[in-house]
Amino acid sequence: MERKTNRNNHPQVCLLSTHPLLLDEFTRTLSRSNLTVKAFRLRQVFFEDVNRLAIPGADVYVVDGHGPFAAVLIGALVKRFPESEVIVLAEKFNDSTAFAVLELGVKGLLDYSEASKNLPEAVRTVAHAGYWVERKMLSRFMDFMAHRSRGRFAKAPSARLSPREREVLECLSGNLSNKEIARKLKISERTAKFHVSNLLAKFEVKRRVDLIMLLLQNERS
Repeated sequence: MERKTNRNNHPQVCLLSTHPLLLDEFTRTLSRSNLTVKAFRLRQVFFEDVNRLAIPGADVYVVDGHGPFAAVLIGALVKRFPESEVIVLAEKFNDSTAFAVLELGVKGLLDYSEASKNLPEAVRTVAHAGYWVERKMLSRFMDFMAHRSRGRFAKAPSARLSPREREVLECLSGNLSNKEIARKLKISERTAKFHVSNLLAKFEVKRRVDLIMLLLQNERS
């Protein structure tokens, strides 16, 4: 569904948590920064229930990462709203918990105390296709992904890519969405999605975030 707001200027935000006090606190925090905010209170849900929740559309989802079903919810959000970005809040992150959600496509990680100060800036950063992740942790994550993906560029050399696929790959390296790729290359969004799917298959990755990380690591090597 096409949203009426321009995410680059006024991103829409949806907060998701089981805790009403947390929803109230961070709704006020974001509203004071002139962001459009919708709060959605969650119950404890199982995987088969997640996709049936009446979660409103948004440019950026801010998810409370507390609780046993947080990863299920985050994975479902990324799959259900592929053009949106996700920020996760938690008491604290270690490499294990951070890598698990970053692999799903999450763009921001904030502990609760940091969120009280920096959440509006984090929302605007990820809405502009950036990351809000502690630099050393992001670097470790990229190394982790590179180690798992070693050799995939050799398996999919540029000679096997069509001229159009090379253009789409360049757009992906800039973290453009399918809609943005279509607009830049003057093709339909459906065609852009088709080329992205082909690239994922050729590089033997399942998610576009894996391919983006692979591209970033290749630039560093």
